[in-house]
Amino acid sequence: MISKVFVALRVKASPERAFEAFVGEIGAWWRPNGLFQTTPRAPGRLAFEAGEGGRLTETLANGKVFEIGRITAWEPPSKLVFAYRQANFPPDLRTEVEVRFEPVGDETRVSVEHRGFDRVPADSAARHGFPDQVLLLRLAEFWRAQLASLGELA
Repeated sequence: MISKVFVALRVKASPERAFEAFVGEIGAWWRPNGLFQTTPRAPGRLAFEAGEGGRLTETLANGKVFEIGRITAWEPPSKLVFAYRQANFPPDLRTEVEVRFEPVGDETRVSVEHRGFDRVPADSAARHGFPDQVLLLRLAEFWRAQLASLGELA
């Protein structure tokens, strides 16, 4: 199985602004999705802790904080890499998301490569019964919608 998806979108912002919106305002643009839930409960608000080793968390309405993953590369305004864990992943499983911010004229190309779904067991609830190609197609659609939402904010 090809274990990654790649999605890119241009946003009308500088790389600095796009990076800041992605990490500093994720709670405003992130759109929950039933297939790729990060907590087993109703969606909360996402936030990054800036810098390498910082966490991506989701805070629920009751105040509980769920750690989705840790930042493994922090290179503003060009690159961000972080671990990503869904609620229905096995406890020790993480995938990885790499986000790049590249200037293109007066816009920024924001690209997301999400890799590691080959480590999700075939019988895992995280696959929703989808064969590999369908699961990855749905993951790409998920990231396309997230980047479109980011573009509206940035």
